[in-house]
Amino acid sequence: MIKTLKFYTALFSAKAAFLGLKLLKKPGTSYAGYIALKICPDFLSFSRKYIKHKFINITGTNGKTTTSGLIAHILGNAGKKVVHNLKGANMLTGIANVFAIDISPFKKFDYAVIETDEAYLTKVYDFVKGDFLVVTNLFRDQLDRYGELDFTAKIIQEAIAKNPDLKLILNADDPIVASFAKNNPAVYYGFDEIEYNCRYKDESNAPQEVFNCICGEPLKYTNRFYAQQGHYYCEKCGYKREKCDYSAKVKIFDDYSILSVEHNGITFEFKVNLVGLYNAYNALAAITTAFENGLTQEKIQNALNSFHSIFGRTETRIINGHKTLIQLIKNPAGASEVLKTVDLNSNIIIAINDDYADGRDISWLWDSDFEQLKNAQKLVVTSGIRAYDMAARLKYAGLPKEKIIVEPDVKKAIKFVTGSIKSDEKITILPSYTALLKISKY
Repeated sequence: MIKTLKFYTALFSAKAAFLGLKLLKKPGTSYAGYIALKICPDFLSFSRKYIKHKFINITGTNGKTTTSGLIAHILGNAGKKVVHNLKGANMLTGIANVFAIDISPFKKFDYAVIETDEAYLTKVYDFVKGDFLVVTNLFRDQLDRYGELDFTAKIIQEAIAKNPDLKLILNADDPIVASFAKNNPAVYYGFDEIEYNCRYKDESNAPQEVFNCICGEPLKYTNRFYAQQGHYYCEKCGYKREKCDYSAKVKIFDDYSILSVEHNGITFEFKVNLVGLYNAYNALAAITTAFENGLTQEKIQNALNSFHSIFGRTETRIINGHKTLIQLIKNPAGASEVLKTVDLNSNIIIAINDDYADGRDISWLWDSDFEQLKNAQKLVVTSGIRAYDMAARLKYAGLPKEKIIVEPDVKKAIKFVTGSIKSDEKITILPSYTALLKISKY
């Protein structure tokens, strides 16, 4: 009784805090959650009772926000009531925040679709037992916070061990992710063939790391798509890429992809209005999750037709009359894939910060394939706290120094570009995470 009283006190206090922030026009994706957890540490355990059907978590280095957004949109479009941390606040307070705002004593939901930070997944599972866990990929990211990949993999594996009935939805093309299915039921998704029908090709100068099998032997590849993702095998112990429950062929076009997904001997075709192979992976993860939850091809495609990109993830906005594509970059593997897709005839702004949420270590700039921009036709403006570091990186990438403009203030950089180009010219903005937040305010 006392615990229940504490929960409702926390719920209504958090709602009051959120309302106060709205009245003051202050941003806040975690403050209400902070209040809720401060009053009732078991707030998430009580919140789980308001989910009638399934609790779905999505984790991994890249693609969490887009994949979770796709899953939530597909379920919602099919008439399901969904709790979803749309704005990507994926630590404990951010997850508690969305429950505090959405649930009420007499309102229940069918699904929770929760993007979850890799390091916080095990903490979430201390309070909530998940039904599905989607793992997108594991790349080197924020080394000052996560350390090397074996540490990130270890804490995800510890989280999985807390849920013996948890069903895993794993990217078979990532050898680290595929290894998580030790004691849990799992389904695998991955690509058999990739065909490029766009202005860019499958070419990258980004360094490829050597990944070892669990036996210690370096993995070999019959087909490598990007980073460590592809069709791999170990000559020593026989470990190899899992056979996919949802195998796909994809044709990549400039502004969309066509996925042919095979499951149980039947092929389903989907059009996904997102750019790049990395988003094709996100879409395949979401399609797999939707099928696993009983949705039909027709309902999935109807939802894909109306899906709009999540904040800063291949998102198109009109800024001062100019069509602007905004794509978050934050680590070598993800940035290199994004850089392949950049329209070199557009005006480019690269805004790099090194705040805590970005990761203090910016060595990833030198491992990312900025050589893709050396033939940019217009000026490239570098901005953010690390504007000069970014400018130096572009110079070494082969971009003529007369094409590089440095403007550390992000707002001034956007004003400079939009005020000095023709009305029909496009803009591409590549920000790190905290720079993306500032751009959203503008």
